[in-house]
Amino acid sequence: MGAAIGLRDDFDAAGLRRLARTTKSANQGRRLLALAEIYDGANRSDAARIGGVTLQIVRDWVVRFNARGPAGLLDGKAPGKPPLLNDIQRQALAEVVESGPIPEIHGVVRWRLIDLARWLHDEFGVSLTETTVGRELKKLGYVKLTVRPRHHAQNEYAMEAFKKIP
Repeated sequence: MGAAIGLRDDFDAAGLRRLARTTKSANQGRRLLALAEIYDGANRSDAARIGGVTLQIVRDWVVRFNARGPAGLLDGKAPGKPPLLNDIQRQALAEVVESGPIPEIHGVVRWRLIDLARWLHDEFGVSLTETTVGRELKKLGYVKLTVRPRHHAQNEYAMEAFKKIP
């Protein structure tokens, strides 16, 4: 069995207890109090009991505390799922939406989400659903616009004749 990892020399038990009182994070305060016990000479099992965790977690706290000080005991934000499109692909998507489809090349006269998903797959090999493509376009600042339906042979002048005049 190896020796326990030592704590930093630039802190002491009283200083950690002061920090625990002033912190706004309850988890950080609990961790600081557990480490303060180690500074006072208690064993790691007592620190684990005070912190309500196992010995391995106390060891992880010591490593984080030694590396970054009291800030290392704050809860970090989880990185989350990586984005499906990188910046280059997002920029290419914005350019193709701005330029519009070329019917001879793309086979469509206007972009639909399914068409853009197919274009992304053909161009970059990225498989996205229509919903995801819509979300990516929304992040890029685009909004879904639909044209009011109008018959191709509609006559504006004939419509004027049928309007009700009060």
